This record gives sequence, structure tokens and C-alpha cells, in this order.
Amino acid sequence: MSGTHAARLHLPGTSPVHRLPAEVKIVAATTFVFVVVATPREAMWAFGAYLALLASVWTIAGIRPSWLAPRMLIELPFVVLAVLLPFAESGERVVVAGISLSVPGLYAAWGILVKGTLGVLVSLTLAATTAVRELPEALTRLRVPGLVTTVVVLMIRYADLLAAEAHRMRIARLSRGDDPRTLRQIGATARGVGGLFLRAYERGERVHLAMLSRGFTGTVPAFGATARSADWMSALAPTTCALLVCATAWVTT
Repeated sequence: MSGTHAARLHLPGTSPVHRLPAEVKIVAATTFVFVVVATPREAMWAFGAYLALLASVWTIAGIRPSWLAPRMLIELPFVVLAVLLPFAESGERVVVAGISLSVPGLYAAWGILVKGTLGVLVSLTLAATTAVRELPEALTRLRVPGLVTTVVVLMIRYADLLAAEAHRMRIARLSRGDDPRTLRQIGATARGVGGLFLRAYERGERVHLAMLSRGFTGTVPAFGATARSADWMSALAPTTCALLVCATAWVTT
């Protein structure tokens, strides 16, 4: 799995965050995201506190802002939506630099932008400090259903294979005179997508039969040691602080 896109998000290291068991980091990251989403958007100071908590984790783990910045581009579609909301929403209006903006739209845009950004940052932090090979065992220890774990593992393993197959098919079309920029080639593109789907389905059947022939029982075994209480306390410390911030935000807002 070392060649997958998910593996390229991993930042190898030996920091205390890297050494934590993957299952405790998954629980801590998921809980942190839920806390961020549950925070009232009017409590702007709370999101600054969340960012400070994440920055402390980055300092311990050795994650640089320059490493995070280019990987934040995945958030661009949500940024576009947030920019449009102040113009599209109705309700109370406010004039900023001669432009009439919706107050509810501004709050909605702020909520989407700040919560989405923090969610992406938490995900990148988890990916940077957790190797892909650790995920199957971690999901098994968390009692995730075996079918879900298997789907996640195979998706991580074969995502890049399908992307490479699609790239080869595109090169083959171009070498035969196809011009995907013209509208009349949309039929050929659609047939290529259908062919890729059939190849992926057939590949999945072959892989499943191969796994069954090698004794696969539908679950991914966990071979490593279980997390200790100290590991859980260390991983959940930032999340506990975030919970306190969220509770304070609701009380004071």
C-alpha cells in the first residue's frame, strides 16, 4: 500500500503522536471534528482555540504549515460555496465596501469555512501521523464491521490502480486521434468510463476469489498490542480541551 495516494499523505516520523496506536488517534480525531461542528458559529474565539490546540499537536508531531498548505486545496469547492452565500441568502442586510451582504449568509459562510477548514486540518493531521498499513488493525480493534474494514482497505489499495488505468485509457484515446475537448467526443468518453467500471468490477471479483482461496474469512485480524490507558489519555487530551471550549462557548453565547 505504500504507493497509494493515502500513503503520500503520511509524514514519516518518530514523534509521540506518530507512536500512538492508530485506533486512539482515529477516535480522538473523529471526536474533535464532532466537537468543532457542534460549536455555535457565533463563538468565533472558540475556533481560534481549536486552531491553537491543533497547532500544539503539529509542533509535537513535527508537521510544518508548509506541508499542510498545498493539501488544503481539497477544500476549494466549499470555499466557493461560502463566498456565494452572503450574496444569495435573504434576511437582514449589511453594506460592506458598497456591497449589500446578507447577515445570515455571512454567518453561514463563516460556519462552513471555519468548520470545514478545521475538519480538513484534523484529517490531514491524522493522515500525516498514521501509516496506511495501521488502519486495518485499528478499525478491527474499534469493532468496526469486517465488511466495512475490508471495503476501506481495498479502496485504499486500488484507488491509485484505477486512476492509473484511467490515465492509460486516456493516453490510448489521444494516440488514436481523440480530442476530449470537443463535444462530439463525449460518447467516447462515456464509453471509456463504462469500460473502466467493468474492468474495476471484474478486478474486484478476481481479487475476492483470490482472497477466499488464501483463507480470507471476511475480517481483518489485529496482530498488534492493544492501546494502553496512557495512550488514550494522551490522545484524548486535546479533544478534552476542545470539549471544554465547546461547553464554554454554548454557555457564553
